[in-house]
Amino acid sequence: LGKPPSIPFLLFAPFKVLHQLTHLLTTLLRLPPAQWLLVQNPPSIPTLAIGILISHLRPTKLMIDWHNYGWTILAGTRGASHPLVRLSKLYESLLGRYASHNLTVTHAMARQLRQPPYNISRPLLPVHDRPAAIFQPLASASLRKDILSRVIPEKNLIPSVLDGTTRLIASSTSWTPDEDFSILLDALVEYAATKAAVPVLAVITGKGPQKEMYLRNIEELTKAGRLPNVRVITAFLPFADYAALLACADLGICLHMSSSGVDLPMKVVDMFGAGLPVAAYSGYESFGELVKEGENGRGFETSGELAGILGRLLSDEGKKELQVLKKGAVKEGGRRWDEEWDGTVGGVLGLVM
Repeated sequence: LGKPPSIPFLLFAPFKVLHQLTHLLTTLLRLPPAQWLLVQNPPSIPTLAIGILISHLRPTKLMIDWHNYGWTILAGTRGASHPLVRLSKLYESLLGRYASHNLTVTHAMARQLRQPPYNISRPLLPVHDRPAAIFQPLASASLRKDILSRVIPEKNLIPSVLDGTTRLIASSTSWTPDEDFSILLDALVEYAATKAAVPVLAVITGKGPQKEMYLRNIEELTKAGRLPNVRVITAFLPFADYAALLACADLGICLHMSSSGVDLPMKVVDMFGAGLPVAAYSGYESFGELVKEGENGRGFETSGELAGILGRLLSDEGKKELQVLKKGAVKEGGRRWDEEWDGTVGGVLGLVM
């Protein structure tokens, strides 16, 4: 249910919530009672309230799968002092206490949910996200040419990537303020200014509200000669092609900035599934639960730090370090959903003995 541009958010939000509540509640009550109801959070409104109501009306246990907090995401666009953000925080903090069991994407989140304002006393089980089966390391070097021919529109760039004279980096972004693409762009400008910079092809996937603005910035920087030996192209790829691109790249870049400080970027999980080492924004508490510094990736908080990482890892001298990180990425990505699920949630749900 999309918001018409002419209607203010404060007026539209209650109507949308009422519509969702009615639809979800009538749908769930038509179904036979289940032993468990698994609710992912966020979204929080109205799903937490509906989950609690269903668990009281029926012999159904509620399990909340905490991926982040809805109120911190809302605060990113509305501001922390907005009335709906405050209401959302109170709603999420109070209703989150009523589940029989809780899953969290990090240990840091589990610790935080024990503390105010959440004060959850019921079981909390950390379960790390794992890559889908479609994300796999490149099976053979011969496949790389076919994949690049499919996912890179400018065919003249492919031969130098294949022979290693141009390094391929890949990043996925939502082109929103919570993923500050200017960090990567500034890092590429700084990297390109060094005399020893190896040529780079940066493929950026995704779509979002700030994409056109950054495309103009890239064009201006290129025309001004501030990106010598650096080519930035954008694409919105089918899921299978995106997975294949990651498997072909030399380094993945993640600009995810956690709104809560305790979630983890799924895009890094996918990169590891494809055997791709990462350089990722590290300015949040849970970063180290996924990216192990010097083992499967490198962390940065500023464009200067990222430029330094690019300069080191993409150089001929950095090939050995990059190979070490790649081995770590393959190892981290080797643990898949069935293994993670069976070793944690399966026992709670009674699916694994």
